[in-house]
Amino acid sequence: MSDITSVHTDGAPGAIGPYSQAVAVDGWVFCSGQIPMDPVSGEVVDGDIGVQTEQVLSNLAAVLEAAGSSLSHVVKTTVFLKDMSDFPGMNEVYARHFGDHRPARAAVAVRTLPKDVSVEIEAVARSS
Repeated sequence: MSDITSVHTDGAPGAIGPYSQAVAVDGWVFCSGQIPMDPVSGEVVDGDIGVQTEQVLSNLAAVLEAAGSSLSHVVKTTVFLKDMSDFPGMNEVYARHFGDHRPARAAVAVRTLPKDVSVEIEAVARSS
């Protein structure tokens, strides 16, 4: 059986429950959902969906880096939106962060998210 390694970085918010920021196993990295929380202050960032998505992807990139991966190694994301009308604003920031890399993705609207944020993104990636 392969060893499962818990991933932690101070470059992203700490888990707010009984889970890891990510786990790595067999060359794969499974990232927990990131919300738009500032890792230094521990506060949710103020701003529209673009500002919130920027923080989410910054947090996700920090977790991936700590796991020996990066956004360019992501194979699948799931985007959770509080309001599907925020999709275009999220998508613009998402496209900028991923560039020409196009991982598989699902985007769903949900009733509520932790700390009442507008967006949460989780990812699966390969190690670098």
